[in-house]
Amino acid sequence: MANYVKRLFALLDYMDSHLDQSLSTENLSQVAFLSRFHFHRQFAAVFGVNSGAYLKALRFKQAAYLLAYRSESITDISLQLSYESSEAFSRAFKQFCQQTPSDFRQNPNWILLQQQQDWLHQIRSISMQKSNVNYHVELVDFPEISLAVLQHKGEPHLLGNSIRRFIEWRKENRLPPSISRTFNLIYSDPETTPDDEYQFDLAAEYPKPPGDNSHGIISGKIPAGLCARICHQGSDAGLAAAVNYLYREWLQKSDYELRDFPLFFERVSFYPDVPESETITHIYLPLINS
Repeated sequence: MANYVKRLFALLDYMDSHLDQSLSTENLSQVAFLSRFHFHRQFAAVFGVNSGAYLKALRFKQAAYLLAYRSESITDISLQLSYESSEAFSRAFKQFCQQTPSDFRQNPNWILLQQQQDWLHQIRSISMQKSNVNYHVELVDFPEISLAVLQHKGEPHLLGNSIRRFIEWRKENRLPPSISRTFNLIYSDPETTPDDEYQFDLAAEYPKPPGDNSHGIISGKIPAGLCARICHQGSDAGLAAAVNYLYREWLQKSDYELRDFPLFFERVSFYPDVPESETITHIYLPLINS
């Protein structure tokens, strides 16, 4: 692989973690050690899109997540994303998704957000496919954990509504991720599962029954047992490849059988609290002891 291509892959992480800066062409070309006269063509040749469009989509995604899942003011969000004013941010946001930031916060356009995420994931997957990621799989004895669970059933692009409900329940019960571990139970692949059969559980460590609540939170647990684990750092765009590696390569070469419990994630650090390149997700594949 050409050295300049590797530098462009690294540049994606830099862009992701420096959205609070202006990120001019001159700045980006310097970070990638490329001539500013050729930078745009090289970026587009590798990723199939110009750097300006990619940067705009990154900013829209972070703004959308902050609006939908966090309580920062619109002014604070505009500053985080290096806009000169909240008015400039609002104009750019409305031009991008046909909603003002306030309207999006009240009634998010999940379909557009999903389309943008898919588009960004496709670009990210280019670098992941060509980087030859070497997955490290370790065997761990996972202890039983009691959970409070919100089951999302139905269209994957509406998962955001369930996430908002789950966050609200956690706030009401003073259970931030810093004191209550966060899990996802993965029952199906959205790429191959009909919308009406799709299920994805949002869960938080919770030692007692959640009781009656308006959010639909129920009791659950992760049983104790042996698991294969991959510690994934970076965008969720890389999760599918890591999961496929566990099933298609590691499991087939091992002597282990799968336990009757779904694959699950532990979300150790979260986007947008940290840049996507710094998020950490532990992937667990439950196994039967040999």
